[in-house]
Amino acid sequence: MKPLIVVTGGTKGIGRAIVDRFVAEGFDAIVCARSIDGISGPGLLPFSADLSSRSGVDALVAYVESLNRPVDVLVNNTGVFQPGQIHNEAEGTFEQLMTTNVGSAYHLTRGLVRDMMIQRKGHIFMMCSTASITPYINGGSYCISKFALLGMSRVLREELKPHDVKVTAILPGATLTASWTGTDLPEDRFMKPEDVAESTWMAYSLSKSAVVEEILIRPQLGDI
Repeated sequence: MKPLIVVTGGTKGIGRAIVDRFVAEGFDAIVCARSIDGISGPGLLPFSADLSSRSGVDALVAYVESLNRPVDVLVNNTGVFQPGQIHNEAEGTFEQLMTTNVGSAYHLTRGLVRDMMIQRKGHIFMMCSTASITPYINGGSYCISKFALLGMSRVLREELKPHDVKVTAILPGATLTASWTGTDLPEDRFMKPEDVAESTWMAYSLSKSAVVEEILIRPQLGDI
């Protein structure tokens, strides 16, 4: 049986690059997003769900359990950005970003990690951001949510040590994805999604006795 990876927000950008990298290495991939149009092919198991809602997370957990297969890798990649400052961002921005960026990872991890603990193997990746460690003036609640996600990663790391389940936080800087559509910056000013995917694969590929706790990766010229 092929190893299984679950990737949320896996239809484009960094998530899709991670899916493609692991499928190329012989994995089957559950690819979850609100829209899964065009997601088909060998090794791909698309599942549509809105993970900003608890019912969406529960539906994904139920689908994974219905396959009766161990999850080898979980990539909590679902996320959304809304610009604004804490004192002036739109009402509801905080709740939306915390529910989507943090709540989805919290509930999905809780839904899948128990089997990893029983099997004493598995690897959880949390897609944080340089915004997890750097305050952005126009990213009030986004930064709060990413700081929280890094905190969750660190807590999980400590909790899961005795169960042989690995936890890695990934903190990418500016990556050329659809969120940068319309920018007038040159393409080589950004990282590529494949850079993050390769870093994820390399962290997963270490021996059982080693774990990369955090990956901080930025464009060569620094933050934008």
